[in-house]
Amino acid sequence: MRTTCFVGVCTRGVRAPRGSTGFHPSTSPGCRDLARQAWRSSMEYKAAGVDIDAGNEMVRRIRTIARGTFTSGVLSEIGSFGGLFRFDRERYQEPVLVSSADGVGTKLKIAFMTGRHDTVGADLVNHCVNDILVQGAEPLFFLDYLATGRLLPAVAEQVITGVARACLENGCALIGGETAEMPGFYADGEYDIAGFIVGVVERSKLIDGSAVLPGDVLIGLPSAGLHTNGYSLARRVFFEAAGWRADTFAGELATTIGEALLAPHRSYLSIVRPLIERDLVKGLAHITGGGITGNLPRMLPEGCAAEIDLQSWSVPPIFRLLQQHGAIPRAEMFRAFNMGVGLVVLCAARDAERVINLAARAGEPDAFRLGFVVAGERSVRYI
Repeated sequence: MRTTCFVGVCTRGVRAPRGSTGFHPSTSPGCRDLARQAWRSSMEYKAAGVDIDAGNEMVRRIRTIARGTFTSGVLSEIGSFGGLFRFDRERYQEPVLVSSADGVGTKLKIAFMTGRHDTVGADLVNHCVNDILVQGAEPLFFLDYLATGRLLPAVAEQVITGVARACLENGCALIGGETAEMPGFYADGEYDIAGFIVGVVERSKLIDGSAVLPGDVLIGLPSAGLHTNGYSLARRVFFEAAGWRADTFAGELATTIGEALLAPHRSYLSIVRPLIERDLVKGLAHITGGGITGNLPRMLPEGCAAEIDLQSWSVPPIFRLLQQHGAIPRAEMFRAFNMGVGLVVLCAARDAERVINLAARAGEPDAFRLGFVVAGERSVRYI
C-alpha cells in the first residue's frame, strides 16, 4: 500500500509581510502545520519498514521453488488466496484427514549465529511429517508461515528452499504460505517460521496405541542429533556455561558446535511406511519436546508402562557433552532431549526382528530393541 499526497496551493495563507506582494505560505504557521501533515501522509510503506517490492520478489522466487513440489492433487498456483488440493478418493474407502502445526523453536538462533538458513525449513517439514506419521498418515500438502522484521529475499529463499526440499523428499506438496514483514517486532536479521501439514490415512489403518499390550517390544530409530527440541537449554550450556561459540570445534563431535546443533531433524516416513503397510505397528511415538519420558506414554493405553533398557544403545556424544558441561541430572536429560532416539515403534514381540530387518532394508540399519511394554501406570521406567 502506498499513500501519495500532493501539496499545492495553501488555502490558509496569510497576508505577506509589508512591502511584498501576494501570499507566502512558507512563512505561515498554519501552512507549516499543513505542510508537516502533508509530509507525514506522503510517507510510503517502505519508510515504515515494510518493503512491498521485496515481498513481491520473494513471492516470485518461492513460486518457482514450490512448483517443484506439486503433486497431481494440487489445483492452485502459488499466490492464490487459498491453496487447492484434491486427494485421490479411489485410494481410500473411509479417508481420515490428519493435521498438525509446529515450529523450529530456538534452533533458529543457531541459524542466525552461523548465517546458515538452508536446513531449518527442512527441519520444520520433517517434524510435521513425523507428527502425523505416528497416527499412520501420509502427508498430502504443507503450508508455511515466515515472519521477520525486515525481509531479506536471499535469506527467505534459503529457508523456503529447505522447506521445498523436504516436501519433495516426503512426497508432500508445498501449496502455499505467508511471508510477513513486521518491523519492530523481530530483531534485525531474525525471523520465525511455522508449518502446517495435512495428511490422510484409511480409518481402519489409524494408529492410536489401543492395541498395545504388556509384552510388546519397543524399537528405537536413531535421531540425527537434537532435532528441534531442547535448544534453549543447549544454547545456555554451550554458549554460556562452557563459553563456546558456534564456530568452536569440538573434537568429540568432529565438527563445530554450530554444525552439530544444525544437524537436521530426520523424517521417518520412508522407514515406517513399509511397517505400517504390513500391519506390524501397534503404536508410534515421535520423541520431541518432553523427550522419551514425556512422549512415549502418549502411545500407551491404560494399564501399560514402558521399560527402557539404558544399555541397549549408545547415547550420541553431543548429549554427553551437554550433561557434562551443564551438570544436568539424568532424569532431566531424558525429559529435555531425545537422547539419540528420534522415533519409537511399538510392535508385538514376534514381529520385532522383522521390524528391525525391514527398517534396515528401508535405509535404517541401526534400529534396535529399546525396551518392553509392561503392566503398570502409563509412564516410562529406565532400567
